[in-house]
Amino acid sequence: MRLLVVEDDKDLNRQLCSALEDAGYVVDRAFDGEEGHFLGETEPYDAVILDMGLPQRDGASILNAWREAGRSMPVLILTARDRWSDKVNAFDSGADDYVTKPFHMEEVLARVRALLRRATGHASSDLVCGPLVVDTRNGRVTINGNPVRLTSHEYRLIAYLIHHQGRVISRSEIIEHLYDQDFDRDSNTIEVFVGRLRKKLGMDLIETVRGLGYRLDVPEAS
Repeated sequence: MRLLVVEDDKDLNRQLCSALEDAGYVVDRAFDGEEGHFLGETEPYDAVILDMGLPQRDGASILNAWREAGRSMPVLILTARDRWSDKVNAFDSGADDYVTKPFHMEEVLARVRALLRRATGHASSDLVCGPLVVDTRNGRVTINGNPVRLTSHEYRLIAYLIHHQGRVISRSEIIEHLYDQDFDRDSNTIEVFVGRLRKKLGMDLIETVRGLGYRLDVPEAS
């Protein structure tokens, strides 16, 4: 899952990105409102963490512009403003959640997980597809209760597929959501990761849909 952090405090931006990356996400970052607005308008993020008090352009105007342009990714607002009117303004601008500074990093991580779950129609942090369980809270994968050891890229791929299970996901969409904007993207690597995942999972849960991409689903009984 690919996230964007728009925060002008460089230390806080670094801390947020580090915590999110440790949790298994791909993270792009911006330090001012203009850069943040551009990235959010042009890149396919699964969620955005957006500071309200930004240089060059404030968070509320960025969020309004995104929503007017039809950008529907979940947005978590970060702000030092704690008045109820500020919260109302943020939600009316199109925010999905709101955290007041200072905050505990675990709370932000939990809110991001909740946003991603709701956006893809899941209620629990444990995402299930037959015998496969992806624990998004702890970044663990099991098959029939047995742990499966995955690399960071393999985990990102299976997490994205299970968030969107039952839907055919194109290679280009997978690439856009597995790598940050600076990564040298190669569609052939996706086939390699899918092959590795199939071997490690030990069962055929990832279907290749010829000419379209991949779908994670429980195979129908013959």
